[in-house]
Amino acid sequence: MAASLQERTERAPRDEGRSPGAVMDRLLLQPNGLPKPPSRLWAWITAVLMVASLYMIFIYAPIERTQGIPQKIFYFHVPLAWDAYLAFFFTLVGSIAYLKTGRARWDVLAHSAAEIGVVLTSLVLITGSIWGKTIWGTWWTWDARLTSTLVMWFIYVAYLMLRSAVGENDRGARYAAILGIVGFIDVPIVHMSVTWWRTLHPQPTVLNPAGPTLPGSMLAALMVTLVTMTILFFYLLRERMLIEHLRAEVHALTDRALEQQLSEVDA
Repeated sequence: MAASLQERTERAPRDEGRSPGAVMDRLLLQPNGLPKPPSRLWAWITAVLMVASLYMIFIYAPIERTQGIPQKIFYFHVPLAWDAYLAFFFTLVGSIAYLKTGRARWDVLAHSAAEIGVVLTSLVLITGSIWGKTIWGTWWTWDARLTSTLVMWFIYVAYLMLRSAVGENDRGARYAAILGIVGFIDVPIVHMSVTWWRTLHPQPTVLNPAGPTLPGSMLAALMVTLVTMTILFFYLLRERMLIEHLRAEVHALTDRALEQQLSEVDA
């Protein structure tokens, strides 16, 4: 992506004002156009919240009477799923914006979010399988929620494979953007699967029409972990996008040095 990112960035002038693109530039780039260094403050805040979440999960929240200790997986499984939805939503937004504007920043957003989303969905499937083994007695069943989640994982793995196969260029970015838009259709299907079909997966315990069904202490632990994982997602997304900008800058410097060497040889 590095070379094409640099080329597309040079072709499209930076937005001014308060547009989403301008806000993204201010978050990622210095006034001179170079990428900002990684945010240590954000990293420390995330680390502190992670410690707080572990306290809430393993000490503050009581042990569930029926499932016992394995129920603690719930506090990781649900926030991971939420973050995966969020990641693929940003892939959707970035893909639509890229097709509309052709600006490289939106392609970087979509691609970075998709990579993180695939990792998160993998963790959702792993934690769900471990939890399911203790509850259902099997690592996997072709349940509507599990199957639709696996399909979602395959869709976004295909997104990343398409980027790799077609190449890191405008054509590859456009093809991937189309898949990123179409693939998002599966996200609401995953979320609503427990409502639309008979399934072994538990019904929603927080976004329940009748209200949350969790005890207050368990709900508090879940909310703290949910906030923590959301902040962690935004931290990872920012860092992943910065990596792409740094790669583009390094590639541009390499090209300039090579051009200078060639001009000196010709002279």
